[in-house]
Amino acid sequence: MKFSKTIITIFLLAISTISCSSDDGKDGVDGVDGAPGATGTANVIYSAWMTAPAAVAETIDGTSGLSTTINAPELSADILAKGTVLVYMSFGSGTYQLPYTSTAGGAVNTVTPILSLQKIKLFRFKHVGDGTTVGLPTTLNWRYILIPGGVQAATSKMAKVDYSKMSYEEVCAYLKIQP
Repeated sequence: MKFSKTIITIFLLAISTISCSSDDGKDGVDGVDGAPGATGTANVIYSAWMTAPAAVAETIDGTSGLSTTINAPELSADILAKGTVLVYMSFGSGTYQLPYTSTAGGAVNTVTPILSLQKIKLFRFKHVGDGTTVGLPTTLNWRYILIPGGVQAATSKMAKVDYSKMSYEEVCAYLKIQP
């Protein structure tokens, strides 16, 4: 009996020694690359802060107001159709996402962006149509952020974000862009 335990012990020791080799733990052969990942923030396009030309009186869809236009050369038909466009206005000590509603000039009014190919029209109108307008001064600063829509909403982390609930600083941090 003692002899059979010794043989079994030697046998188990031999198996464990043979099953371990000095090659274990070395890097294996490279595998096949996986599918491309989702579009990330590297594709986000953003402008520098800029001023806009003097505003002119304009009526859009029956609403009178003042408008000016900034160039956005990267604003493509594809981004208009499938992407997200964020426009910001900066004045005083704050930065505000458009559309922006305030009581500037003593009346409730809104500054809103109107998007078109390579252009963003900035339109300010009063909520009370009394024939007067609230200024759209050239001292305001503007910036746009373009987020291409190359990934379906069901799979895109960026498509699920509600940027309107985020401050300008939070959006910049999330998209990893310079404020």
